Amino acid sequence: MDGRILGVVGGTGPESTLDYYRRLIDGYHARQGVRSHPPVLINSLDGGPLIEAMHVGDVEAVRVGLATAVDQLAAGGAGLALFASVTAHRVFDEVAATAPIPMLSIVTATCRAALAASIRRPAVFATRVTSEGAFFARPFERAGVALVRPSKPDRAWINEAYFGELVPGVFRDETRARLLEILAALRRTSGVDGLILGGTELSLILPEPTYHGLPVLNAAAIHVAAALDWLLGADPPGADG
Repeated sequence: MDGRILGVVGGTGPESTLDYYRRLIDGYHARQGVRSHPPVLINSLDGGPLIEAMHVGDVEAVRVGLATAVDQLAAGGAGLALFASVTAHRVFDEVAATAPIPMLSIVTATCRAALAASIRRPAVFATRVTSEGAFFARPFERAGVALVRPSKPDRAWINEAYFGELVPGVFRDETRARLLEILAALRRTSGVDGLILGGTELSLILPEPTYHGLPVLNAAAIHVAAALDWLLGADPPGADG
């Protein structure tokens, strides 16, 4: 394992940051035994200003904030960095281009997982920045995977529920039920063959591996698995820098 330390930029969603750490611990224990624990540095930011900057389109403020966080992790000894947020990947390429250490993309890792699972027409649940953003779609388009997005009103509702409920740690049965109604409609009308949870809090309200008979690609779990591969000596696909 050559002394590798993983750096996690968290705080843009505290619940997902906690989920990442728990997944890292559980995954490491599964691979190495319960007496071994993952060497991880977590830089938990004040995510509120970054989320607000993203909402108002101040992409440069987001880039600077996240780039600084990666620099701090590198200075602390991390050898690989990741964002515990999909929406933050709006500036991933710009941050990775100047980062002092390699970075692991959740988008690239999830695309590879879709290909490995022979999923070619998945529905995508995510924030509007993610579901409507070229940064998320581009790797899938290049790989021949057709992303199917909910209708514009449903995307707006998911975005509101995401930031109004999931990020603050509120998980309502009625919200889960409506998400599944949207998925069922997409299966009927668009022939989707899977579901990508393209927001790291979504797995906290939709934790099952399948819904309506469709396999679920949990982007957070996929990201963590790739990070564990690196911690244990591999050079995982999706590491940039």
